[in-house]
Amino acid sequence: MLRLALAAVISATPICVFADPLPSWANTETRARIIDFVGAVTDPEGTDYVTPAARVAVFDNDGTLWSEQPVYFQLTFALDRLSEMADADPSILTTPTLKAAAEGDLQAIVDGGHEALIEVLNASHSGMDVPDFQAAVADWLQTTRHPDTGLPYDQMTYQPMVELLRYLRDEGFRTYIVSGGGLHFMRVFAEEAYGIPPEQVLGTYTDTTYEVTNGTPSIIKAPGIAFIDDKEGKPINIERTIGRRPILAAGNSDGDFAMLEWTTAGDGPRLGVLIHHTDAEREWAYDRESPIGKLADGLDKGPENGWVIVDMAQDWDRIYTGAE
Repeated sequence: MLRLALAAVISATPICVFADPLPSWANTETRARIIDFVGAVTDPEGTDYVTPAARVAVFDNDGTLWSEQPVYFQLTFALDRLSEMADADPSILTTPTLKAAAEGDLQAIVDGGHEALIEVLNASHSGMDVPDFQAAVADWLQTTRHPDTGLPYDQMTYQPMVELLRYLRDEGFRTYIVSGGGLHFMRVFAEEAYGIPPEQVLGTYTDTTYEVTNGTPSIIKAPGIAFIDDKEGKPINIERTIGRRPILAAGNSDGDFAMLEWTTAGDGPRLGVLIHHTDAEREWAYDRESPIGKLADGLDKGPENGWVIVDMAQDWDRIYTGAE
């Protein structure tokens, strides 16, 4: 009778089953290192415990949270928008660079370097208030598909990284985007795609002006770049805006090196994560020689700094959120 009674109690007791926090990550050492780090900094009885207020994690966007090939998605938006504007008013194409951009000539933009890029961004992004600009971005995301994958651009987020962001927040972290991409561009989709609200998105931003027209105040995007959130600019912007040195930083290129270097140089437990694009079959394979997302310094110096190098082909069972 005792055995029967004990069996009845056991069968009525709920069994706690813990869901896998990173189901799209392969069962590799990379995954284990990330989970071990999170476990260590969130264990109040452990020597590496970090208070919730100090659990700040920062992530690059292009090539880290979503794809970036064959060109940065925001540049594709700029070219599409410039072409649309030129159809309505061809007189805006006042230079060879703008004419080439309106025709989709990416090589001309690459050959023109930084000055050509700024010229295209000025023509396609300025002269409108922020809500109107962001409405144009939202419309583009809804109607445009990537030429290679056929997916909407905002469904080319990396499912393993979306899971990592969620996992960190479940464990008391605050997650931020710190990207060279445009601040107003990324704020359109960051909350829906990643669960990161607009106020936790840091990026490159244009000059802006405050104007009152017919009694209505507006913030207008003006020509010119006020701040470039790339390379050494990333830790500067983090310190200026967040006010805390993160304990975790993730990127994919040498443009993220300073952010990871500064993050992992702090006291206490730290983790740097680099996404290495090694999967030519499911995505793209590139690193040292790529004009987009070049990764050389990180590969050379990351291991000695203790950074986790994510091998996309080996460490991820799934790539895109929008595709199995």
